[in-house]
Amino acid sequence: MNSTPATLPKQAYRHTKIIFTLGPASAEEGMMEQLILAGVDVCRLNMAHADHTWTRTMIKRVREVCLRTGRQIAILMDVKGPEIRTGDLASPVELVAGQLIDLLPQGGGSEDGILAVPVNYPGLGRDVPAGTMVLVDSGLIRLEVLSAVATRVRCRVIVPAKLGNRRHINLPGVKVRLPALTAKDRADIAVGVEEKIDFFALSFVREADDIDILRRVLSEASSSARIVAKIEDQSAIANLDEIISASDAVMVARGDLGIEVPMEDLPLIQKRTVDACIRLRKPVIVATHMLESMISSPVPTRAEVSDIATAVWSTADAIMLSGETTTGLYPLECVQVMKKIAGRMEGSATKGYNNSLPLKTHKDRLLRSAVTLAQEIGDAGIVVFTRSGLLPQTLAALRAWRCPIYAFTDDPVVFRHMLLMWGVEPFLIEFATGPEQCIRDAFAYLLRRGWVKTGDWMVVVTNALASEKTIDTIQMRPVE
Repeated sequence: MNSTPATLPKQAYRHTKIIFTLGPASAEEGMMEQLILAGVDVCRLNMAHADHTWTRTMIKRVREVCLRTGRQIAILMDVKGPEIRTGDLASPVELVAGQLIDLLPQGGGSEDGILAVPVNYPGLGRDVPAGTMVLVDSGLIRLEVLSAVATRVRCRVIVPAKLGNRRHINLPGVKVRLPALTAKDRADIAVGVEEKIDFFALSFVREADDIDILRRVLSEASSSARIVAKIEDQSAIANLDEIISASDAVMVARGDLGIEVPMEDLPLIQKRTVDACIRLRKPVIVATHMLESMISSPVPTRAEVSDIATAVWSTADAIMLSGETTTGLYPLECVQVMKKIAGRMEGSATKGYNNSLPLKTHKDRLLRSAVTLAQEIGDAGIVVFTRSGLLPQTLAALRAWRCPIYAFTDDPVVFRHMLLMWGVEPFLIEFATGPEQCIRDAFAYLLRRGWVKTGDWMVVVTNALASEKTIDTIQMRPVE
């Protein structure tokens, strides 16, 4: 059951969810327990740096700590996806401006004394015409393509740096013909399916078909996991609405995205993606470099504080920690900083909701009425019952400030999926046979766990029997 211990005050409620990435700094049980009790909602496993033995061990450990603390979190597996990388060198090479360098996509050796570097993508020579800019190692190295044939891409060094082994390559504006899933991805996904993880994040999504490929893999394996599309290159931006519609959630992965697009465009892309996800009722995560300085510093920079505040104010569903909790010195402090900033921003918000959300059905209008009523009463919460998660998902998309959404379900899978939804606090209970008893059980649960107190007003979204027909209703009633 995703409730914090009853000793915590009611104001522990938070709209914005926090994701942390598991690594050496957070893998020990003691630290993991502190992070879970501090309020993280989702644990991310980065498969670019994980083997299967470690993955299974960590999944088991997370679940054991959740059981011990009485607070459940979801697990997200981030599969590596199709990456273009340089190969191994005998030793790191210090490049100089103007130097020629050959990228070898199909093997081979040096010509005319020019440095030759293997690349793991056989089709590189086909995809990069003369004039293409090749960015290596997060853009620290910039190369201009002078000529390209199938076996050799000759470049000139524009911005030099030291080149080491297996450095990532970005090709801004180039449509590469890589598979959506590599052999490694499929093996990692098979482990995730066996371990019944809750979300798969797919890297370097370029079009909706990439999501469909993963969806078929999960369907064939009878997995109910949700798919998070990572927006990381210009192709994804061009196909943004289609990708959002095909996926279950979206991540603005600002690391590679910030290399692929002009830096001044990144905030606009982030805002556009968040807005589109809200409109299409899909959770959205803002990720990468949120507290990068806290990998080695106990306090954030002022710019990082503003960055997190901007993500919270834009009503992104979740904010994510990467290196900060994998290799950083202060993983717990990073979570605490995020909580403080989110709490301050959310606490300063005046009442209001997203009145531009397209309402498609009468049930949508009923939910909007529930939000309006809750806000007119005061700081009332909304109690909703669900077996699919769709009602809370629409309530979340309405983005009602200072209006807690207490979502009750009897399905453990749905419960964990709701952990990623903005403003939704999910609870796992057994449903009674009648609506009235369900409501009473929900109120008793909230009272017992310290989320509400006697006399608090709730708006309840439920169904009722009228003339032998089941109808949707909203009720206004105090907790008793």
